[in-house]
Amino acid sequence: MHIVNSEIVDSIVRELEIDDIRSASIRQIGAVVRAVEARTGTEFIHFEMGIPGLPPSEVGVRAECEALQRGVASVYPIIDGIPELKNEASRFVKAFVDTDIAPSGCIPTVGSMQASFASLMLASQLDGKRDTVLYIDPGFPVQKMQAQVIGVNIASFDIAEYRGEKLEEKLESYLAQGNICAILYSSPNNPTWMCLKDEELETIGRLATKHDVVVIEDLAYMTMDFRRDMSRPFEPPFQPSVSKYTDNYILLISASKIFSYAGQRIAVACISDVLYNRAYDALKQRYGIARFGAAFAYVFLYSFSSGVSHSAQCALAAMFKAACDGEYDFVGDIKEYAERTARIKDILLRNGFSIVYDKDVDEPVSDGFFFTIGYKDMDGGELLKELLYYGVSGIDLATTGGVRKGIRACSSNIKPHHYAMLEERLRLFNENH
Repeated sequence: MHIVNSEIVDSIVRELEIDDIRSASIRQIGAVVRAVEARTGTEFIHFEMGIPGLPPSEVGVRAECEALQRGVASVYPIIDGIPELKNEASRFVKAFVDTDIAPSGCIPTVGSMQASFASLMLASQLDGKRDTVLYIDPGFPVQKMQAQVIGVNIASFDIAEYRGEKLEEKLESYLAQGNICAILYSSPNNPTWMCLKDEELETIGRLATKHDVVVIEDLAYMTMDFRRDMSRPFEPPFQPSVSKYTDNYILLISASKIFSYAGQRIAVACISDVLYNRAYDALKQRYGIARFGAAFAYVFLYSFSSGVSHSAQCALAAMFKAACDGEYDFVGDIKEYAERTARIKDILLRNGFSIVYDKDVDEPVSDGFFFTIGYKDMDGGELLKELLYYGVSGIDLATTGGVRKGIRACSSNIKPHHYAMLEERLRLFNENH
């Protein structure tokens, strides 16, 4: 017995020209689920999309409305960011990461997706011999798609098998080849919610310096390791970051999750002072601009979008300022995701499921925005397909570069009535399998 007619699900998958559910993107899975809901009237448990499930920051909304009323919509913003945003972004990094970055290196982008795209493209053009990006997986699938679009080669490994002291030898085996231009990862990690330890970040930073590789650290979920309270500005504990251990870094800080401001597509790329001011002959020859930071803004961002929405920049500046001033406890707001995930995990474990990536070296992973689901010996594609018949969605971990079998899930869109629904559907699933 299924919750949803399996023939309807299968026919919609075919209609959407998805050859294999295992390789379907997040957006494709979302399209399948919406179509099934519309055709059957059955509400799904939406685990597939990492969409904020909280109201947007009132601080940001108010500041953006005020900016629009002042008439900023008619004025092109400065390409590398309005002064108030650059200053507050620099202050925010100091307050919550304890890293000093000059305002000049804090550059707004159209979400972290544009920031990573520009960073990857720029890093791949610094040295003709370096044509490969190293992804520390599991990771966000679209960031690999960006490398494919650019035409850059991809290397990757699943860090779960190389935590702690094992990481150095594994990283060195890639970097010693001399073809790696950048290393990209997230911490907390999308999709597993593993968080890199300081000693692991030190290893990444030290080897990046040794081999002259750019580290792109995606902090989309910064301060969301709720095992430690990182809510107090300018006070430890701070968000762990590679910025403590190398000058070859770009931090990607997005408003989407920490401020629930995803719809306005606003983030900042925070480039270290050393990297921002470093000159490269290859950039000078190609663009007439030698400095890394200037090329990032005046070549790549200029050609992508001519800057970022003026009013959204005003909103982000206000949110950063309120957080640094201690007037806006954004960490307290988003802690609700951890509470949701803890309840969901309890339901999963009661009904025969497991947490696939369950350890952060020697301790359980934090409860947060994402988590991973396994069931017996099913691979991710098989589990995903079966769960769709029971009105539960997700994405195959294989698409994230994970070597373990299962699916990625997100707690962001769980509503109070979904817990009982999930319990019943997983109970039925477990009985039938």
